[in-house]
Amino acid sequence: MRRKARELAFKVLFEHAVGGVPLEAAWQHATQEVEPEESDQDADVLDGEGLAFAHRLVQGYRAQQQTVDEVLAGTIEGWSFGQMAKTDLAVLRLAAYEMLFEPTPYAPLIEVAVKIAKRYGGEDSGRFVNGVLARLLKRIEAGELSAVTKNE
Repeated sequence: MRRKARELAFKVLFEHAVGGVPLEAAWQHATQEVEPEESDQDADVLDGEGLAFAHRLVQGYRAQQQTVDEVLAGTIEGWSFGQMAKTDLAVLRLAAYEMLFEPTPYAPLIEVAVKIAKRYGGEDSGRFVNGVLARLLKRIEAGELSAVTKNE
């Protein structure tokens, strides 16, 4: 369920980055066809909890956008935001926000980010996103950056 929620949040950030659409408008557009389901029978359908998690990620990124972008700019080597694929940038912004400000453990968070990058990005997107997030994790583990305590 969280993977689908992250994918929804990614789509919102992507529409915001590519179309210059305000985040709330992008959220409304992305969720207009998503109806929360009471049953978990269809794994592709987000329930209310999944929608709430996706919205929390989008709102959290919006609140921390400057910090997230500064951290990413200091972590990405050899690329500016303007040179990067917008899909990769949206995935990285979402994952970096979650790594820094959410209690999600790093391993599953990075794994899902790489899967989203592979699904929506170019041939090398998964490898690129994985490399950037691995560098970000090293910076956190070295104490260079602070992050919220992670759940076990």
